[in-house]
Amino acid sequence: MPVITATRNHRVSNWMPVESVGTALPTRLDSLTSLRFFAAFAVFAHHFTGLGGKTGYGRAPSIFPYSEMGAHGVTFFFVLSGFLLTWVYKPYEHPIAFYWRRVARIWPATLVAAVLAYYVFYERAHVAVEWKSFIASIFLVQNWLPGASPTLPGNPVTWTLSVEILFYALFPLLARYVVRMRTPLLVTLTVLGLIGMWAVNWWAFETFDPSASRWIMRHPVVYLPQFLLGMTVALLIRRGMRVPLRPFVPLALLAVYVYGYFQLRARLSDAYDAQLEYTLRPTLAVIAALVIIAFVQREIAGHRGLLNAKPLILLGVWSYSFYLLHHAVSRYATYEWGRIPDKDSALFSMLGMGLVILAMSWALYRFVEEPANRWLVKRIPARWRRTAPVER
Repeated sequence: MPVITATRNHRVSNWMPVESVGTALPTRLDSLTSLRFFAAFAVFAHHFTGLGGKTGYGRAPSIFPYSEMGAHGVTFFFVLSGFLLTWVYKPYEHPIAFYWRRVARIWPATLVAAVLAYYVFYERAHVAVEWKSFIASIFLVQNWLPGASPTLPGNPVTWTLSVEILFYALFPLLARYVVRMRTPLLVTLTVLGLIGMWAVNWWAFETFDPSASRWIMRHPVVYLPQFLLGMTVALLIRRGMRVPLRPFVPLALLAVYVYGYFQLRARLSDAYDAQLEYTLRPTLAVIAALVIIAFVQREIAGHRGLLNAKPLILLGVWSYSFYLLHHAVSRYATYEWGRIPDKDSALFSMLGMGLVILAMSWALYRFVEEPANRWLVKRIPARWRRTAPVER
C-alpha cells in the first residue's frame, strides 16, 4: 500500500514540458490520506470474514459475501501509489535518494510486523517454516517465487508490498518518460495496459492450473497497468483536466458494482461468470481512479469535507501499520478462540477487533514507523540529496 508523505507547501508544477498547467497545486491531499484507512479496513473486513466465509473469525450475513470484495482494497493502493508518486515527483531527485526514502518508510514497520506474523502463522499455526520463502517475504520479493511455501509466506498481506517494490524500482526511470508523453499517447497506453490486464487474467486461468494461474495474477508485473493509471490521472489533473464529478458518484458506482457483481455471479453461466472475474481488477482500478479524481478536484477547488477532519487523517496516517497487523491479529483470534457464530452480532466483534488493531497500529506508527523513517532519511548521504538542478 502507498505510504507517501507530502509536504504542506504549495508550488508551481515546473517539471511538465508537455501540456503543463501553470497554477499552483497542493502537494498535501488530506482526503486521499483518509481514504487509505477505508481501503485498509475493507481488506481487514475481508480477512475477518474469511475466504468464502469458511475461515476468519466470523461472518455477518448482512455484509457477506460483499465483504469479500474488501480483498480488492489493494487495487486502490496500487492506483494511489502511481498517483501520489507522480503528484509529488521531484525530477532532479537522485534515484538512490528516492529508493532510500521508500525503504525508510516501509521496511522498519514491516520487519516488526513480521515478528508477530511469524508467531501467528507459523508457531501458533504449527506450520513448518520454509526459510527461502520466509526470507523472500522479509525482503518483499516473495511474489517472484512460483514455488513459495505457503502461497503467501511470512506476513501474508505483504504480497502487496512485493508489488509496490516493483513500482518503486521502476518509478525514477518510468516517470522520466511518462511525464513528457502527450496526453493522447499516455491515455492510449493506459487503456491498453488495463485491457492487457484483463487478457492476462483470461489467458492465465484458461491455460494453467489454479495454483499457477493465481501466482501469475499475483505477479508484480501484472499490476503495472494499475500503477500507470494512477500516474496518468495525476498528470491529467496537473495538466488542467477537470471532470464534473462529485465524490458521491464514484462511491455510489462502487457500491452498485459490488452489489451487482455478486448478484450476477449467482445467475451467469460459467463462461460469463469467468469473464466477470477477469474484468474485476481493471474495473475496480477505473473506479478507484474516479474516486481519486473526485476528491482531488474537490481539494484543489478549496473544499473541505469529512475526509479532511483530523481524526480521519490520523487514521489514514496509521493505515499502513493497520494493514501490516490486521491479518495476524484476526488469525490469532481464530486460532485462540475459534470462529464465532455466523450472525450479524459478528459486526460488533469486528469493530471491537478493529479498535484493538488500531491501538496496536498507533503504537507501531508512533514508536517504529515514523521515528525509524526520520532517522533513516536524515542519513541520506549528501551527494544523493540534490532535488534541483545545479546552477552553473
